[in-house]
Amino acid sequence: MKKSLQKTLFLIIACFFLAPVFSQPALPPGGLPAGAPPMGGGLGGMNLDTSQYTKKFLDIPYATLSATQKLDIYLPETGTGPFPVIIAIHGGAFRMGSKTGSDLAAMFEGLNHGYAVVAVDYRLSGEAVFPAAVNDIKAAIRFIRKNAFSYSLNPDKIALWGDSAGGNLASVAGTAGGTDTLYDPRLGNTDVSDDVTAVVDWFGPVNFLEMDAQFEASGITPAFGKTSSATSAESVYLGKLITEIPAVAAQANPESYISSDDPAFLIQHGTADRNVPTQQSINFAAKLKQALGDTKVNLVLLEGAAHGGSQFETKENLAIVFAFLDKYLK
Repeated sequence: MKKSLQKTLFLIIACFFLAPVFSQPALPPGGLPAGAPPMGGGLGGMNLDTSQYTKKFLDIPYATLSATQKLDIYLPETGTGPFPVIIAIHGGAFRMGSKTGSDLAAMFEGLNHGYAVVAVDYRLSGEAVFPAAVNDIKAAIRFIRKNAFSYSLNPDKIALWGDSAGGNLASVAGTAGGTDTLYDPRLGNTDVSDDVTAVVDWFGPVNFLEMDAQFEASGITPAFGKTSSATSAESVYLGKLITEIPAVAAQANPESYISSDDPAFLIQHGTADRNVPTQQSINFAAKLKQALGDTKVNLVLLEGAAHGGSQFETKENLAIVFAFLDKYLK
């Protein structure tokens, strides 16, 4: 089969299976009402309509190594700040998505709760392999902290919120925060901390090497086949078949950096997820609790929920998320 045909088939499959993550337009204030039908349309290319937000700073370079290294800052329509910050990290299997992607709709709801929302673009695997994406997220945190007062932001109240691949990046940046681990000094602000106060991880992959066995144990057929495939999103992200580079896979695993001074975590995962095994979040939460205690780590399993979708974006579930964020950032 020619490579061009393989790529076309992959995109067709991706449109079917990733639609729950990428098909969500902007949420109404307060989130979706209970029992509302799923919002959505097609894959990926669907962007949020951000025209309603008047207080914003767009396409700000947080580093200069790549044209991709830009972020957007949105401020609440009311209030003068300095505002606590949600850094929104999009998903997309490490190889697609953007800072205006519709999978960030729930995160933008933070503007209605008194949070500034900073949406970040990072280098995707087609441009640069691991650890480039993590380097970028950590650089973005340092940029925000360094320039916080210029944008009415609170440098001491920063949370990361990511979904899917973005959940992995948020978790790695969270557990490796406050250190120079996985930080590229070429990206600037080397004298500034990239520590954060809280992390919201929505169904992010954690330990790539265990995903196949976990799907098998659950009797779930993974949507994209085995993770231990040279063409899997995780292998492409790491630059080589994951089973051939276990040390690199460990570096991409947020569990590798857990310490007692890590930020608070809220982890949410659907029990019917065919992209990332639920056990990834269960095991990650258990290891975090060993270091941080039960009160700083919250695991919520959404029964019957898939890889994203309306169950995550109900008014009731968003209330859980913002209660968690308010506890640590307000």
